[in-house]
Amino acid sequence: MFWLMGGLTVASIISASRLKNEDIDNAVARGLDCEPDEGDEDCEQPSGWKALLENKPLMIFALTAFLFHLANAAMLTSVSQLLARTVGKDQATSLTAACIVAAQLVMVPVAIVVGRNTDRWGTKPLFLVAFAFLAARGALYTVSDNPWWLVGVQAMDGVGAGIFGALFPVVIADLTKGTGRFNVSQGAVASAQGLGAALSATLAGAIIVWAGYTASFLTLATIAALGLGLYVLAMPETKDKLTS
Repeated sequence: MFWLMGGLTVASIISASRLKNEDIDNAVARGLDCEPDEGDEDCEQPSGWKALLENKPLMIFALTAFLFHLANAAMLTSVSQLLARTVGKDQATSLTAACIVAAQLVMVPVAIVVGRNTDRWGTKPLFLVAFAFLAARGALYTVSDNPWWLVGVQAMDGVGAGIFGALFPVVIADLTKGTGRFNVSQGAVASAQGLGAALSATLAGAIIVWAGYTASFLTLATIAALGLGLYVLAMPETKDKLTS
């Protein structure tokens, strides 16, 4: 695994080194409709941080991303711990690997389908599906501690991960179109989701110690449900759906 990671890193460096700056439209890359440096008098400079912070839908999306990862990040690690307790650490390692592979096998086709149909279905219904699957997953973990049941439930992670991964940059691009702040907005929202992921393990671990695995999974499911409610009530649709 470590050799594979190193090899992929080298391949990434080679790919990045082949990019030529003159081939990149910097205005398009940052979500700006025009390039002020090229003498276009009607072209305004990219809006500043104040305009970014005043983008209410973007702030709501950052909060929902925080909640999604606060609910999601600790689920796999908690399941791994539960498997180690129920079947022993040797078999738990193989089952944890099966959990990861199962989720990836679901995630890839989900991401492909979502990417091809976003303009027709819109982003909001798809994100609601992601939150619904996340909440259901947290609740279903409490039904049984049978190892293969847990692996099957973990496969549902591929639905949420596939949708979120495919639509994350799309929603930010829609919300920041014309501002020239796509990249910094993506970084800001990624920081929010990273904070949620970092806090998730601490929260789940504390609840497991205090009240057990069932309470922890139900808490994570509740957080996902809160994110679902926030997305329903406060997050607008970012796409003009195609009718054909």
